[in-house]
Amino acid sequence: MENLNHTQTKRIDWKRWRLALVMLAALALCSSRHLPAASVPASVAQERSELLNQEWDPAKLYAVLSSQDPQVRENLYRAAFAAGPAIIPKLENALKDDRTAEFAAQMLAYFGDARSLAILAKLVNDPRNLDLRRFYYGALGGTSDPHEIAILLTKVRTSDHEPDRTVTRDAILALSISSDAALAARLHLAEKDVTDPVIQDDIETAATVIDLRAKYMATPAGKSAGSSPENAIRSYFMPALQPSPGSGDAGQQDAGVEAKVRSLTWSPDKTRVLAAVDFENPEAIASYRMVLQKTQAGWKVASVWLGEEREKPQTQAPQK
Repeated sequence: MENLNHTQTKRIDWKRWRLALVMLAALALCSSRHLPAASVPASVAQERSELLNQEWDPAKLYAVLSSQDPQVRENLYRAAFAAGPAIIPKLENALKDDRTAEFAAQMLAYFGDARSLAILAKLVNDPRNLDLRRFYYGALGGTSDPHEIAILLTKVRTSDHEPDRTVTRDAILALSISSDAALAARLHLAEKDVTDPVIQDDIETAATVIDLRAKYMATPAGKSAGSSPENAIRSYFMPALQPSPGSGDAGQQDAGVEAKVRSLTWSPDKTRVLAAVDFENPEAIASYRMVLQKTQAGWKVASVWLGEEREKPQTQAPQK
């Protein structure tokens, strides 16, 4: 069976992830533009209806997923998210085909409900070489459930025995969503069991981000972070405004840095939002997807997914 790799995008170095944080934090402070309206294009609405009401043909679905037009692929993800948990049985079936398995796992991670997580948990032992385990770990980050946090910490502690570094990095990124300072301390303890210097650096960065966010959430601005999806997004990226320990960097905006929210897609019950964001600096453009969940306490980030990084062509200075 064919291995579906076209949606497995190049993953960004963790240090560049921190630079991307600066990009959106600068947007939160410096831009007066609002995020786009919650409407979806007619093409997305039509595809949503087809996903809900028609049988899925794996070959046709794969044709859309392998389209050379990135907007066609993006519309499929938006349509599936807008269709909501009603398509979970179809997604579970799509996991069986290598051509559609990654799409199905990603959508289940976006939904992130108990039913979706139960299906994703089975992928931890999936024998195929499709790297689907990362969707399970990446979907656990928005919860405060002690059991799920323990699962992520165990994955971090045993990262030396994990053959796929991206799986560990998604687990660390999932933990970095937190604003619990106690979790930062637990990450430092987990780091003592790790010998991989790259993963150690990832853990240090995540612990720093969590600690800085915890301090921000205690401020008046942080206490209102859940009032809207926009504020929740900003609260996630706010740690980038703080200097790294021992550095003189004040997290100031770099020249040429820009953040663009490409779309917002709402779940049928309006309690979950999928946001697509592009981060741009003079050297590269990085794409992100964020899922936000509405709770009794307000909006919160449920999961963050790193996407494609595209380098910009550089213009050389004229020779003297």
